[in-house]
Amino acid sequence: MATEIQDIITEVMKGDRKALARAITLVENEITGYEEILLGLKQEKYMPVIGITGPPGAGKSTLVNSLIHVLTKDSSKSIGVISVDPSSPVNNGAILGDRLRMNEHFNNKQVFIRSLATRGALGGLSAKAIEITELMRCAQFDYILVETAGVGQSEVEIAALADVTLLVLTPEAGDEIQAMKSGIMEIADIFVVNKADRDGADEFSKNLYQSMPFKAGKNSNIDVVKTIASQNEGIEKLVDSINKHIQHKSISDKNDLWAEKAYRLILKKRMADISKEKLKQDIDKKLKNSDTFNIYSFISKY
Repeated sequence: MATEIQDIITEVMKGDRKALARAITLVENEITGYEEILLGLKQEKYMPVIGITGPPGAGKSTLVNSLIHVLTKDSSKSIGVISVDPSSPVNNGAILGDRLRMNEHFNNKQVFIRSLATRGALGGLSAKAIEITELMRCAQFDYILVETAGVGQSEVEIAALADVTLLVLTPEAGDEIQAMKSGIMEIADIFVVNKADRDGADEFSKNLYQSMPFKAGKNSNIDVVKTIASQNEGIEKLVDSINKHIQHKSISDKNDLWAEKAYRLILKKRMADISKEKLKQDIDKKLKNSDTFNIYSFISKY
């Protein structure tokens, strides 16, 4: 098994897509050997991760499709895509709705697309998103795009995963800005006003500039880009904005990002043996055997 795992690691780092697909399956399902794969990875160069988030119906999948189209015009570039879909209520797998919108790229050797199910995780990402993104960072891509599930304002976890975060909105979202301000609005590096052919797009873009949150003194680096993704309009300008944010970066430039990822992975590992169902059973047992119950004294035993 050890030799097989080492072979997978070697092939992934060479850019072998079949080996990458197999490694992702092992990691996502925590099959024996997956931890050895993660420990054996070595990221040798900076590999930008671009997060695409926003409310349902904003056109995230169409925008990703258009970004792939523009980025792959350079035949030397390869793109990895992680599309996080809601879980199927039947088998807990990804519903694959977003992936269907990218079907024109299925046979493109420059593009690797993988759908992940949220499996009940909040924040718009899969519970295994960090591990699989780091796995893909080592697989010889030039860009990695991560599209969240589209759950709404709580989708802030993408900021702990991506080097650049795109928040996709539509002109109709103008009335929602104040409500969104305290959450998802604060994580964006680039605001994308999609479906910009609709009425009110110019005014909405202007309002976004005026209501921009301050991000640790980096407010001047936040961009607002208008696009019509369904017609590939504004995508070249969006790519220029993305490249501006990631230029001259290296692996060591994102210390805060690495720390956030490490924190979340450690938290998840330490919570791995905590089951809500087991907690419910323990609480039921405690309540049946006692006339009083203190939740804090109960928690202290874990």
